[in-house]
Amino acid sequence: MNPLEWDMPKLLIYATLFCIVFSRASATYALGRGLIAGASRVKATAKMQGERYRQACRLIARYGAPVVSLCFLTVGFQTMVLLASGGLRMPLRKFLPALAAGSIMWSALYGTVGFVGFHALRVVWEFSPLLCSLVLCALVAGLTGYVLYRRIRSRETSVGEAGDARSVNEPVIK
Repeated sequence: MNPLEWDMPKLLIYATLFCIVFSRASATYALGRGLIAGASRVKATAKMQGERYRQACRLIARYGAPVVSLCFLTVGFQTMVLLASGGLRMPLRKFLPALAAGSIMWSALYGTVGFVGFHALRVVWEFSPLLCSLVLCALVAGLTGYVLYRRIRSRETSVGEAGDARSVNEPVIK
């Protein structure tokens, strides 16, 4: 599903990608709004109790709609920002322009260079499957190490905050 290989005019490719991401992001926002409305009985609210969701709420509370636009340049955090926007009941008059701007950025990025990494991986595989496998293993190991590091650090921070009062100079948003 590489948009670089679609047999369509570029403008139509961008419009298609825009519609896809706009629809998905709007549905995530609506889910966030719906979950807050009566969601103590729904299993999906577990996502809304995690640290990433709280971080997204803090960012939206501090900076507003631009966070929604910029979240489209992230991987993984985008869903939490969209859920938090709905959960915080961001007004549609602010959400929709931010959503449109973010969707335009995402579709332009995805439609032009989004698959360059996959193409590079295919070229490396054709050159040397062993080298490609080693690179992929190193990337997976690095990502796993990073995730574990963040989880351990998050737990240490949670334990530290529970026992100590927050310092006045400590930043609220990390």
